[in-house]
Amino acid sequence: MLHLGFLGFVHPWLLAAFAALPALWWLLRITPPSPRVLRFPALRLLRGLVQSEETPARTPWWLVLLRLALAAFVILGLAQPLINPRAANTHEGALLIAVDNGWAAAHEWSERQRALSALIEGAARDGRPVMILPTAPPASGDRLEPSKLLAPGDARDYARTLAPQPWPVDRAAAATALEGVKLPEPATVVWLSDGLASEDAAADRAFAARLQSIGPVELLADPPDETPHLLLPPSTQGADFGLTALRAYAGDAETVTVSALDERGHPAGEIALEFGAGQRIALGTLKLPVELRNQVARLEISGDHTAGSTVLLDDRWRRRPVGVVQPAAVEQAEPLLGGHYYLARALRPYSEVVEAPLDQLLKRALAVLVLTDGDPLAPSERAALERWIRDGGTLLRFAGPRLAEGDDDLVPVRLRRGERDLGGAMSWDKPAHLAPFAASSPFAGLAIPPDVTIRRQVLAEPALDLDQKTWARLEDGTPLVTAERMGAGWLVLVHTTANPDWSDLPFSGLFVEMLQRIVALSNGVAEGAAPRALPPWKSLDAYGALGEPLPAATALQPTAALPKLGPRHPPGYYGNEASRRALNLSNEVIELAPLSDLPRGIGRGVYGAAAERDLKPWLLGAAVLLALLDLIASLGLRGFLGGGLGGGLGGGLGGGIVRGLARKGGAAALVLACLMAATEPAHAQSAQTQPAQAPLVQAPLAQAQSAQNQPAQGTPAPSSSDDAFAIAATSVTRLAYVITGDASLDNLSREGLDGLTDVVNARTAVEAGSPMGVDLDRDELAFFPLLYWPVSEEMQHLSPHAVEKVSAYLRNGGQILFDTREPERSGANWLILRGLLDALDLPALIQVPDNHVLTRSFYLIHDFPGRYDGSTVWVERSDESVNDGVSSVIVGGNDWAGAWAIDRSGRPIMPVIPGGERQREMAMRFGINLVMYALTGNYKGDQVHLPAIMERLGL
Repeated sequence: MLHLGFLGFVHPWLLAAFAALPALWWLLRITPPSPRVLRFPALRLLRGLVQSEETPARTPWWLVLLRLALAAFVILGLAQPLINPRAANTHEGALLIAVDNGWAAAHEWSERQRALSALIEGAARDGRPVMILPTAPPASGDRLEPSKLLAPGDARDYARTLAPQPWPVDRAAAATALEGVKLPEPATVVWLSDGLASEDAAADRAFAARLQSIGPVELLADPPDETPHLLLPPSTQGADFGLTALRAYAGDAETVTVSALDERGHPAGEIALEFGAGQRIALGTLKLPVELRNQVARLEISGDHTAGSTVLLDDRWRRRPVGVVQPAAVEQAEPLLGGHYYLARALRPYSEVVEAPLDQLLKRALAVLVLTDGDPLAPSERAALERWIRDGGTLLRFAGPRLAEGDDDLVPVRLRRGERDLGGAMSWDKPAHLAPFAASSPFAGLAIPPDVTIRRQVLAEPALDLDQKTWARLEDGTPLVTAERMGAGWLVLVHTTANPDWSDLPFSGLFVEMLQRIVALSNGVAEGAAPRALPPWKSLDAYGALGEPLPAATALQPTAALPKLGPRHPPGYYGNEASRRALNLSNEVIELAPLSDLPRGIGRGVYGAAAERDLKPWLLGAAVLLALLDLIASLGLRGFLGGGLGGGLGGGLGGGIVRGLARKGGAAALVLACLMAATEPAHAQSAQTQPAQAPLVQAPLAQAQSAQNQPAQGTPAPSSSDDAFAIAATSVTRLAYVITGDASLDNLSREGLDGLTDVVNARTAVEAGSPMGVDLDRDELAFFPLLYWPVSEEMQHLSPHAVEKVSAYLRNGGQILFDTREPERSGANWLILRGLLDALDLPALIQVPDNHVLTRSFYLIHDFPGRYDGSTVWVERSDESVNDGVSSVIVGGNDWAGAWAIDRSGRPIMPVIPGGERQREMAMRFGINLVMYALTGNYKGDQVHLPAIMERLGL
């Protein structure tokens, strides 16, 4: 391989063919004379003869240059020049490629695949063997090992089997796997990194040093602003979720959107989290009604599509039942004086409250147990309570006279016997107020009402760890709430009573908020939880999608300590549909940091920067184009195109070609078709295999264009006077979407129609261009055969001009798909749609009949799913006297754009529920039927009359 700076040649010896160009120049200058065309009768032949000696003519200079350029392009193309050939490919010996294929690689896995493919192609050109080392444990559960030393062809096959795994990389195991590996020298190493440091920085350095011991190392990583984000499991604050998102680099300000989804993938709410400039953490609180909060099954960062940006929720985030120990007989007789009354009133709006004796409560699945000042605990009760706390329960105790005078030591701190009160031995001059909560307290951020005072409390004995155990203080510094961690649970003590005897706290809203924070701190319980092993039920893949359990996954033991993530315990759900526990990647990975502090001498780069580019296809394509031009010029010089080509390159060439093609219809049309096929973009080619199709009759589009040229009387002239818009809209068939003003919704509409256009172009004879957005008040609608209209609050009121334009568009053959994006007709968008349809004064709508053309315009289908399934689809009642019976309006709520939408790498953007990829395929088929219906009208419906027509014709 020859390297000339940024340019390289794979087959440089072919450049020797340039030496033959002078000889080719000499040969091309001579050409036999063109035959003269003479017509009968024969007398005319004699009259036209002239006695002259004819000699060979010289080829025009411009044609010689054309053919020399053609030969030069062929020579250069076969020599296969490369722009930015990889420096690693200039070495001999083996090539080792280390690939970080953990969860973070899923964010831009296509970039890794392109880089891996380019490296293998370079090794194939240089004849170098390749070894590939993934750094994430394999899904099979086997030991992490590198591949064998492979030929480039086998390395390609091995690379195709690589996929990101939903757990972190294990660089320590990868370094161990390289022990004893011997590669033909001089070997080179390329590390396709995810750019993130692992939990063990020493393991990262050891792995890098092991790679350096094999040969020079080049490290590729994502740019800092394209690394994935990490979403931590939420904290619960009453009915709200406290959210925390992390990023690896403290770069510019950034905004990410966290969406809350229910079991079926329906959105329950979303919030934008802001990363400030120079900050790596973003915080926010997602406020939801209690009913919606209990339906949330997952939280995800929109657009990231990784296991780290997805958090699965189980019943621990939904069910936090609270048990209140049944009061003594005196309190039952006077319930308004007992603490249980105020506790139940404060807890019931947010939690499931159970009141029963202590022995019965300990037999139930509870998250929090509340114990007011009552009779002393028996030894057996105390032992049972301690076991319950250590297993993950939260015990909340309130002080009182019995606790102050007794010797109960099931408290987080040592207590002084007796209580501090006004007028007592340990008294203060006036009731005390609460001090602001410390930042480390679970109550941090709560507002303290000025009228809340404490008149009496039990005091804690001074101790070295008292500050760490104090959650709330009085203004004089004495602890009011103390807590201690016991095993997997908490022991919390409020140093005053739960009733108003000692303080005004039970009367305040602060009392409710403090109880909510304590309940939210608990672990929660699962429905029907039992001390048994939980088998894997659903596993989360590296892209954040739930699927079947991985083959090596094993049961999750119901212990307090979470297992290490990997093939044996992948993230996902364990248990069954009725009782399950979520295991998230962010239970283990709780921090993101850039990969740094590596040994010196490692080269660094980013994916896609100065990428190697092969010029061979472009050069050979240009050669084919020049060959077609040469063919046309040769036909013209020989008189087959009717003359006009001999006047020179600048003067008569273009006009002669046009006139010749006009006169010689058959052959010239074939040449022109070949020329157009050579210059047509590759993505516009139709698929080889497709169902039988009907000829395309773009009647609605033609009618719409005619309507634009001749507006109906009384209708304002089209406001789209922009020539560029008109040219772009009419140069090729395009689908269009209505611009709503909601940027995220408009982007989804564009991406959805982009995906549908690609599928239509691939499976049918339609050659449609990229979709366009239209402003109903400004842009002309007649250019488009089909409009996709997502219903939103921003467009619930249309101007009179927009209403008139839409009505005219529908009258003249246009078609609109209204999508409420809500399967249930009780949703808010359906109410908005009813107002829009009333304003447009449309005919009655009916459910799509079984024999409607929409069910068979291309595919035979019976359902019309989108991102959701289950919404009834409505069409305009058929009227043969209007638009040939074609329905101009189609209404549904399955969010079709969400199912069609694809990203830049061609991957689906939104999850499809409940049917998965099978449902997405049916949504694509509905989209194809819809486009064919818009373009061909009732053509398919007319086929039912074909037998009768054939019979009348006697055929």
